[in-house]
Amino acid sequence: MKLEEKSKRRKRKGDIQKAILVSVQVAGLLSVALLAPNSIKYLKSLGLLPTKRQKDIILRSRQSLLTQGLLKYENGFLKLTEKGEAKLQLLEMKDWKIDKPRRWDGKWRVLIFDIPESRRPLRQKIRNTLSNIGFVKLQDSVWVYPYACEDLVTLLKADFKVGKDLLYLIVDFIENDKNLR
Repeated sequence: MKLEEKSKRRKRKGDIQKAILVSVQVAGLLSVALLAPNSIKYLKSLGLLPTKRQKDIILRSRQSLLTQGLLKYENGFLKLTEKGEAKLQLLEMKDWKIDKPRRWDGKWRVLIFDIPESRRPLRQKIRNTLSNIGFVKLQDSVWVYPYACEDLVTLLKADFKVGKDLLYLIVDFIENDKNLR
């Protein structure tokens, strides 16, 4: 039971951090809404204002993000750092899912990437992302997925800035694919 509780706390912490980072990213929109007359009353009537305990959790999380260098103060306002933007991208990638059709079309989608040693952390980030999405590792830089995912691959290429280093193949047959099925 302790493991389940730790897992829930870790997920909740990630959710809070993501909410804070997203809020700071779109702060212009939020600050206009909060500065509008009667907006506080309106938010309160909708139940959108946090309780004292929730405020404390948010303040602690914000302070932690500042300490980690994910946020910084600039002209009295919170702003995402490059490190913060990277962390936000990582948190958002965990939510990526691919719609699975009812029937498999019998084709494998294969991703092959060749990223130089100088960009080793990027390679690991790509592997983690592919694993979270549901790809299966065939080899270290070769991953397989049974459903169409071209749009997702295009997003990955853009987000990770890998372009030609990541190849998307549609394959009719893979030798000894019983374990993949």
